Amino acid sequence: MFHALLTKFLSTACMGLLAMSAMTHASAQTTLRVTTIPEEAATEQVRKFTPLASYLEKQLGMKVVFTPVTDYPAAVESMVNKKVDLVWFGGFTYVQAKLRSGDKVVPLAQREEDTKFQSVFIAKTDSGIKTLNDMKGKQISFGSASSTSGHAMPRGVLVQAGINPEKDFKRIAYSGAHDATIASVVSGKVDAAALDITVWKKFVTENKVDTKYVNVFFTTPTYFNYNWSVHADMPAALQEKIKAALLALNPANPEHAEILRLNRATRYIETKPENYKELEAAARNLGLL
Repeated sequence: MFHALLTKFLSTACMGLLAMSAMTHASAQTTLRVTTIPEEAATEQVRKFTPLASYLEKQLGMKVVFTPVTDYPAAVESMVNKKVDLVWFGGFTYVQAKLRSGDKVVPLAQREEDTKFQSVFIAKTDSGIKTLNDMKGKQISFGSASSTSGHAMPRGVLVQAGINPEKDFKRIAYSGAHDATIASVVSGKVDAAALDITVWKKFVTENKVDTKYVNVFFTTPTYFNYNWSVHADMPAALQEKIKAALLALNPANPEHAEILRLNRATRYIETKPENYKELEAAARNLGLL
């Protein structure tokens, strides 16, 4: 009698465990939610990243949904609160997310260009602004206050040059995005501005800005910048699949080449948290963290 009851109990328990296992498998992640810092207008973000999302769907075997956010802090909070799974961060927003999450944001890959990234300062060619010191007393624009290439690193360069933006500039504006930064100089709303060098080069290549009237007068030293990051709570196997898919993008493949072109990348390479230590230290010295 005892053995019969024990057998029945074990059988029931096993069936329960199998059911729980099936439920867990059924509830496994089926959608990858992706966003990026809004370095450009939302329409441009969608244009740039939709082909990459389609590529990831094929590589991962799961639905990929790309949704733009309204500003840089929103991208950080979305990752910290696990409302998204994969985020394209700038170096500074990655540092912010890492700190806000208690060191639970993992950088997976960056563009090869991001190992030696630069910012540029631009002004109208007839403005008389030829050096950083010429900006004193002028109206200046940065990008987002949370932008690496549009604010943190350019500000650091200014401070190293002995310029105090709050005291030495007539007015400081924050455009919110690199394309808006260019527009603010072209329209004359500000006298000079700082932005991401790759966005500037894209605008020049696409004839969206005439360098006879607006051009670069200063380029910063190099630094580490953008990356694709995930939350540390994401299963390790999925993290590795995402990384492998990004690293597998091959410029010799026409489909891949178009994705890389849209992402302003020659190829993706692995990255690591240590790459952003210097940026974190600079941000702390500037009082940005």
